Amino acid sequence: MADNTVAIFGLGAMGFGMAGALLRAGVVTHGFDINPDAVARFQAAGGAAGQFDDVATNLDAVVLVVLNAAQTEAVLFGENGIAEKLSAGTAIVACATVAPDFARDMAQRCEALGLQYLDAPISGGTLRAADGELSILASGSDAAFAKARPALDAMASQVFELGAAVGAGSSMKAVNQMLVGIQIASMAEAMTFGITQGVDPEKFLEIISQCAGTSWALESRAPHVIAGDYTPLSAVDIWLKDLGIVLDIAKGAKFGAPLTAAALQQYLAASGSGLGREDDAAVAKVYARNAGIALPGER
Repeated sequence: MADNTVAIFGLGAMGFGMAGALLRAGVVTHGFDINPDAVARFQAAGGAAGQFDDVATNLDAVVLVVLNAAQTEAVLFGENGIAEKLSAGTAIVACATVAPDFARDMAQRCEALGLQYLDAPISGGTLRAADGELSILASGSDAAFAKARPALDAMASQVFELGAAVGAGSSMKAVNQMLVGIQIASMAEAMTFGITQGVDPEKFLEIISQCAGTSWALESRAPHVIAGDYTPLSAVDIWLKDLGIVLDIAKGAKFGAPLTAAALQQYLAASGSGLGREDDAAVAKVYARNAGIALPGER
């Protein structure tokens, strides 16, 4: 794929892994980030050199792995935005979790410039990102998929094509985030409830992971609580954004989502307690504090 050239914006935990997967697939990859150290680290790992303005017209695709809608819009259309610098036909692969209406607005503005927009939120976490094993929930035109295909195949083991209507990818991501956000909170609730009943956290994970009560969230996050290690793979504050988006969409649809609202309150409590930048498994600390119990690593 040496004749395919991609720029990736956002070299954080997810973006750096995705950029590495692109390199391993043979895609010429330029990495950009507001942190110059991240850019230098990526170039040292094999990322292509060059300022964006010098390579913009040679790109087949731009992958946006930024935090939210505001950052997505800023990269594309803000001061020194990239959209007007790209050649017509370039694919924009927008990976942030955003509202479907926002995705549709970005697509219209990009398409007015002749760009191909893919509404392409991602799922899978940092480890799968580094392995090129993400799931991408994508919607957009056939032309956009075709242009972005080498990048998509390098970054993901599964690309779910959800049709030509931009916004469908973001709608599906909202459904996914609803479930995962609730399930992480429910893991924390169940584990801490078990502690009050004398259930050892390690025994909780051993047994429940083999019973009907398990979930991906439980198997992924319970080990963090057991280890007392809250190094953020996905931070508490991510859920304030993502479940906030879910509830905004639900409100617009006049759809009640009480479990989502209850889970969001627990993440808000965790963030308000100074845990916002810790791993999202730290929501267990809210339950533990309220129950007057100690978690592993706190005893």
